[in-house]
Amino acid sequence: MSVNTNNAYGKISISDLAIAKVASHTAMESYGIVEMVSRRFTDSLRKDSAGRGIKVTTSGNRIYVDVYVIMKYGVSINAVAESLKEAIKYKVEVFTGMLVDTVNVNVLGIKL
Repeated sequence: MSVNTNNAYGKISISDLAIAKVASHTAMESYGIVEMVSRRFTDSLRKDSAGRGIKVTTSGNRIYVDVYVIMKYGVSINAVAESLKEAIKYKVEVFTGMLVDTVNVNVLGIKL
């Protein structure tokens, strides 16, 4: 799927993979995130890791993002997750010009 919008310059279509790449880069820049984790085993077999650990769902002009991460040992999981939610929401909204309805952070593990 993709997000579509119209403006003075014409019709713009942004793919879910492009949104996932923005979210993935934002997550990896965030403090306390060690790595992104594939949701399914088949996702880990793909050669391009861009968008790994990100699931983007679009409905109309709303965007829903699920993030699957491994966090660093010793950080506050709640604080890092809230910071990550806000960062992804902001960056994706700026990138797409659309509203991000929810960002769900799924912590699948802790690493030293």
